[in-house]
Amino acid sequence: MTLDISSAPIASDTTDHAPPGPGLRTRWAHDLSASLVVSLIAVPFSLGIALATGAPLTAGLAAAAVGGIVVGLFGGTPLQVSGPSAALTVITAGLIAQYGWQATCAITVAAGLLQLLLGARRVARTALAVSPAIVHGMLAGVGITIALAQLHVVLGGSPQSSAIADLLALPGQLAGPHPPALLAGAVTVAALVGWPRLGRLPGRAGEFGARLAKVPGSLAGVALATALVFALDLRLAHIELPAWRPQALLPALPHGPALGLLAAVLTVTAVASVESLLSAVAIDRMSRRTGDLDRELRGQGLANLVSGLVGGLPVAGGAVRSTANVRAGGRTRWASVLHGVWVLTAALALTGGLRRIPLAALAALVLVVGLQMVSFAHIRKVHRHREFPVYLITVLGVVAGGVLWGVAIGAATAILLALYRLTRAHVDVGTGPDGTVTVQTHGPLTFTAVPRLSRALAGIPAGAEVTVIHDGSFLDHAAYETLHTWRAGHQNAGGRVSMVTRRQDDEVLDPDGTVRAGSSPGPHRCRAWTPWVGHHCIEQQEDPHGRLLDGVRVFQLHTAPLIRPELARLAREGQTPSQLFLTCADSRMVTSMITNSGPGDLFTVRNVGNLVPAPHEPGAADDSVAAAVQYAVEVLEVRSITVCGHSGCGAMKALLDGVHEHPGPPTPLARWLRNGRGSLDRLRRVPAEFAARPAVDVVEQLCITNVVQQLDQLMANPAVERRVEEGTLRLVGMYFDFATAQAYVLDRAAGTFSPVEARAGKRTTGIERHAEDPAGTGPGVRPNTASAERVNVDDRVPVKGGEEGPGLAA
Repeated sequence: MTLDISSAPIASDTTDHAPPGPGLRTRWAHDLSASLVVSLIAVPFSLGIALATGAPLTAGLAAAAVGGIVVGLFGGTPLQVSGPSAALTVITAGLIAQYGWQATCAITVAAGLLQLLLGARRVARTALAVSPAIVHGMLAGVGITIALAQLHVVLGGSPQSSAIADLLALPGQLAGPHPPALLAGAVTVAALVGWPRLGRLPGRAGEFGARLAKVPGSLAGVALATALVFALDLRLAHIELPAWRPQALLPALPHGPALGLLAAVLTVTAVASVESLLSAVAIDRMSRRTGDLDRELRGQGLANLVSGLVGGLPVAGGAVRSTANVRAGGRTRWASVLHGVWVLTAALALTGGLRRIPLAALAALVLVVGLQMVSFAHIRKVHRHREFPVYLITVLGVVAGGVLWGVAIGAATAILLALYRLTRAHVDVGTGPDGTVTVQTHGPLTFTAVPRLSRALAGIPAGAEVTVIHDGSFLDHAAYETLHTWRAGHQNAGGRVSMVTRRQDDEVLDPDGTVRAGSSPGPHRCRAWTPWVGHHCIEQQEDPHGRLLDGVRVFQLHTAPLIRPELARLAREGQTPSQLFLTCADSRMVTSMITNSGPGDLFTVRNVGNLVPAPHEPGAADDSVAAAVQYAVEVLEVRSITVCGHSGCGAMKALLDGVHEHPGPPTPLARWLRNGRGSLDRLRRVPAEFAARPAVDVVEQLCITNVVQQLDQLMANPAVERRVEEGTLRLVGMYFDFATAQAYVLDRAAGTFSPVEARAGKRTTGIERHAEDPAGTGPGVRPNTASAERVNVDDRVPVKGGEEGPGLAA
């Protein structure tokens, strides 16, 4: 058997989320545990959504069961879990108030039929054309509306008919709250916020808290509030679960204007479809799968059809249950189906316990969910893309006028903003030393740019020699007439005019109209860090050595003059790196790129599998790495050592395949891989984990476990052990995922890898903050910052202090 490490698959190149070749029993075990976790989240969440809409509380449980079972069986995104949606809360509440509950069920059935039709027409991806600013603005507006309404319930009152009325009535409600309801709501909110942080407690309390934190925070919060109310015998309103009576729940034809009913059906269809499809795309990205969006839309339509027929709320896929499913280890669509079965079981068998839940606790749960729908990560994204006006207007429109009006106003704003940007042009006029004038235009020249163009041309002195350079963008009839009429007049006055069209392929027009030049000078215009073997804008040679020499020539021509003074200084003074960077020899691993470092910053050691041979390893002795480590620690006196693994490591795959144990005389590669046997053993005992997502497969889990093991083996080097004990050397674990270009840093205290946050600031190497003060308490490192700051996989931003917020999101 031959081994080609370079061809080992990258973890995210595959569409199978499960480890290679798991047995049926293993998959069922993962799906069973994940379904239990998700159902514990879904039961209180579904009751809370039903409470917020004013529907019978059994409708929330019915929608959760139908969504889990029907979409789980027939949907196109296997790991997505569907159920009642927070985004539809305001819409459903309005429909119930206007048409009644049974008519709302009929509207849900009609929306399901329309989703089935749209899915059959294969138009699912059309829904993704909606501006993210409108979607996030709608969700934020719905979240604010929900929070305002449920705050009244937490304070012991009742919500008003609209968000504006809730806001106006809030001062009076705050002046006279109902203490028992406020206590139950406060306990629920405190549990939601604090439950995920129990594992951060010191000592044994933290170990016990970490085990408790495995219980979903939503379930813990509601359970604690219920137990407190029961123990103190507080007089509070509790939830009412009426007996399931088909004649009272089955849909009935609504009465009202046909246009209004059509608008209601279209609104439910649009919001449910867009939320489900956006969630499906996010879950596919998170689980490294490729789903079928048209099938998913048909599954959602079938679920809404069934949910409406049995008296359930409208159904949509959402991030709450789906993210929990992926993180809990769900492998197949049966995790969603089993979750629906458990919800149905709870609805039938646990009604006595559910009736003890105080309304204030459920209202507090939904209030927190509503606040989490206002995502600051989304706000930063839309602001970065200059879409914040669309987002803000959509939010205000939803809060003031409802979802339909808010989305319509937001869409109109987005269209006007797009038209403004598409018709915005820059006209720059420059005068040379010899009196020649250059007029350069950027962007499409349309009738809207004619006044600006006319003013610029009118300021040119008569008789001057003028060159007009257009960048090749669109030129409409009005702008064409303006240019040529001016040219004729200028030439009649004795001037000379040359008109040139020159497209600059390396120029970028930002959304605000700013023109930026490309970043790569030289004979080609490829962007920085484009692989030089992949440049298609220059002629390629078949000879790899020729390509290499071409790259060297480009360096000598463009880069060497810029970097020569710094290299000359290093030649005079010698190297003084502060960090030793030990990583794999994989050709995709560009250390200077991912650490933003330059000459003299890193002392780099590379080998197959980023291994640190342990002393006296049987049949695998090697001193080259130990010699490099000793030189870096004792001679160069580096202040940190980083071991960096990467995704799709061929050496780790070879270890899992048992290449190092093949019979017969071992090859040099097999002898070297024996240095990874400790990592295989650790994988079986205590595998490393990510803080914010599961490992894609067993290869990726071994990659990160190997980093932890090699850090331990570094301590077997006497020089390293002595410096670490003195507090002058720090060991850092890092992992780089090629598919997402995301670096992760090991939190030694928690034993997990956390993503490094993209953040503008001073120019430092990616690991400099770990090395500025090896003791971790100096000015370069904040206390207790071994854990990297991060943005979660589901786009939620950690709350103050770097901790993760409650386990719920919109």
